Amino acid sequence: MNFGIILTSGDPRTAARLAALAESAAWDGVFTWDGISIGETETFDPWVTMAAMAMTTSRVRLGAVIVPPARRRPWKLAREAMSVDVLSNGRLVLPVGLGALDDRAWGHVGEPTAARTRAEKLDETLAILEGLWSGEPFGFQGTHYAFEPMTFLPRPVQRPRIPIWPVGVWPVPRSMRRTLRWDGVIVQMRGDEAGPASVTPGALREIAAYAARERPEALRGRPWDIVVDGITRTGDSAALERVSQLAAAGATWYLEADWMETDPAALEARVAAGPPAI
Repeated sequence: MNFGIILTSGDPRTAARLAALAESAAWDGVFTWDGISIGETETFDPWVTMAAMAMTTSRVRLGAVIVPPARRRPWKLAREAMSVDVLSNGRLVLPVGLGALDDRAWGHVGEPTAARTRAEKLDETLAILEGLWSGEPFGFQGTHYAFEPMTFLPRPVQRPRIPIWPVGVWPVPRSMRRTLRWDGVIVQMRGDEAGPASVTPGALREIAAYAARERPEALRGRPWDIVVDGITRTGDSAALERVSQLAAAGATWYLEADWMETDPAALEARVAAGPPAI
């Protein structure tokens, strides 16, 4: 299992410093988050933040949890992601989903809020990213986006492209089918009260079996990550046991994600303590 930590607060300079600390503390990935206007929360552009983190690290994976493509222009997102992948020498991963509507940069500014529309735009965007990252002439005709062929160069460092991790709501068929076409799943459970603690080893075993059975034949030889998240602290034996059980059930990434932590010193201490010891 790989271990990542989400830096839930801090400006790009702080994120760059903490990313370097995380790399020295044996984390495998360092992640920021993608938001625009969430209450009074101090918010910074994730691509600027990831660029800063790329400059202070050489090994860890980088990403933003999560990027909601429905409010981004696909060709601009393609260019941003390629640039960070090149800057980091091929360490970017792209977690994507519909996005959380508590961010006022949705309906408040005229962006689509209907789940179906956001899902359609997500799927079209992913197809466009793959096409543009190929470096070959690529055009697209869809419901929400259409353009004549154009060529994007340079290509990302990673081949065949930057890995994409869609959110998958288990066991919702449409949501899970999307994940099978790409490079992994950020696991969420169905239900209004579903949270990280609701992801069980049993659910992960079912997801792993589902992917082995249903993933397109042409993609079965490529890696497919199962990504879970939670909170662990030194001395919390129950949390460590849960992480161990999730790893045994098939999880390939565990993301430390304490979204309620606003104390910079506490976040830095958690980074410095390193990943869960299982």
